Amino acid sequence: MERGARELEPRGRAGQATVIALLDTHVLLWWFEKTARLSREQRRVLSRADDDHALGVSDISLWEVGALVEAGRVRLTLPLGEWLARATAAPLVERCAIDPAVIHEMTNLAGTRDWDPADRMIVATARVRGVPLVTSDTRIAASKLVAVVD
Repeated sequence: MERGARELEPRGRAGQATVIALLDTHVLLWWFEKTARLSREQRRVLSRADDDHALGVSDISLWEVGALVEAGRVRLTLPLGEWLARATAAPLVERCAIDPAVIHEMTNLAGTRDWDPADRMIVATARVRGVPLVTSDTRIAASKLVAVVD
């Protein structure tokens, strides 16, 4: 798959914004914490979010943020509960559930069985949703399993 510039047809739900891209966990953290680590292309995609074009966040990313905070590897600017509520607030963000389609897709990702399970779920979610993944993860980008914005 093409990286970066390719626009895939996103899947929307009735009464909800169309998801235009899925955020990897580190991108969600960088975006919400307003760090300078985001690339110009990543910032461009994030700036496109509006009432009709949401950014997707997988439930597994929320778990990862909680686990990172619990382990002391990440410090947030807000208490975790408030941070999670704000980081997933509509209309700019739509939570993407780990549903049967995502699990099925994850089991079909050849060559990823030794990957971090959360990365596999995130890639599978982007593929099921038909949207690019905003990530700086070189392993995911090199796999070409999903279009990425890096």
